[in-house]
Amino acid sequence: MVPKLNSCKEAILALEDGTIFRGKGFGFVGKTSGEVVFSTSMVGYPEALTDPSYKGQILTLTYPLVGNYGVPSYNDLDYNVPKYFESEKIQVQGLIIHELCHEPYHWASERTLEKWLSDEKIPGIYGIDTRRLTKKLRAHGVMLGILQVFADENEPKTNTILDEVKRIPDPNLTNLVAQVSVKTPIEYNISGRRKVVLIDCGVKNSIIRNLLKREINVIRVPYDFSAKEVMEYKPDGVFLSNGPGDPKNCVATIKCIGELIENIPLMGICLGAQILTLAMGGDTYKLKYGHRSQNQPALDLTNNRCYITTQNHGYAIKNESLSGTSLKSWFINPNDKTVEGVKHKDRPVFAVQWHPEAAPGPYDTEFLFDTFLKLMEIH
Repeated sequence: MVPKLNSCKEAILALEDGTIFRGKGFGFVGKTSGEVVFSTSMVGYPEALTDPSYKGQILTLTYPLVGNYGVPSYNDLDYNVPKYFESEKIQVQGLIIHELCHEPYHWASERTLEKWLSDEKIPGIYGIDTRRLTKKLRAHGVMLGILQVFADENEPKTNTILDEVKRIPDPNLTNLVAQVSVKTPIEYNISGRRKVVLIDCGVKNSIIRNLLKREINVIRVPYDFSAKEVMEYKPDGVFLSNGPGDPKNCVATIKCIGELIENIPLMGICLGAQILTLAMGGDTYKLKYGHRSQNQPALDLTNNRCYITTQNHGYAIKNESLSGTSLKSWFINPNDKTVEGVKHKDRPVFAVQWHPEAAPGPYDTEFLFDTFLKLMEIH
């Protein structure tokens, strides 16, 4: 049986529009701030909480019961990469849920969700109406907020926190990618039959695992590597990862990709698709409340086939900006007609806005990694 903690602390969530939610605190006793977003995913909280794309954000999970299968171990590896987590720690600023499971049951669980958040100093709040919060974020758009968990003897002071929330900085104005990218290169599978330089803007471990299981030698480099530094590895291809925040903050990465396009096969995911577009002279914009779920449709414009995909992004490619560039729209989202994928008209270069590595699923588009491998083999 996994040991449990007793959550009896008071907690408060304050939004920049003056809305207050009161609930019970769990995890770390303290205060955090960030952009309040929501995900409609029903499973996969270990993967979501450790996804670097959530850096700077307070995550709301709409599924009503969270924590029921506990938290596995960081030490379980697959291809020498953590099996159940997308990075080495929790990346979200805070967690908002409706109901917390205090007694999880799963063969791989080694601790509760509450213990995990407490260990990594992440505040959480439960017992609030997450449906009401989600409807507010859909109507208004994502908002800045403060989440505070109080010690048992303290009372939440509404006026103080409402004044404070008006002054918190927008994390999207900072270079969040610099906070989650590796500082020095890391090499995986030295004996791989193909060599890929992975530009790390906040890469998920599942992306690395997908490359490794295709017998690829992966060299993971910082986001601000120059094109010259990338090409010194003599790679067969370049991979541009997902990551947090506004892609326009990644000035060095945009410059690097612009110089690499004509020389080498390239695949991008999520933020990588946005950076590729900016590098080719296109434009991006901020979505009202983003795409964060496991059931987003992506329609292939070449054959009208629609895939159900996992997504996590707050920015999108401006479709009209592609005219006059060497990129063309490849996939769109039938729900809101946003661009879900682009590819180069002449070069072996493509990127998608969703996560073909899933984690959690669906895994229907994992074949895109095979497409990338084939492009490297013929170019």
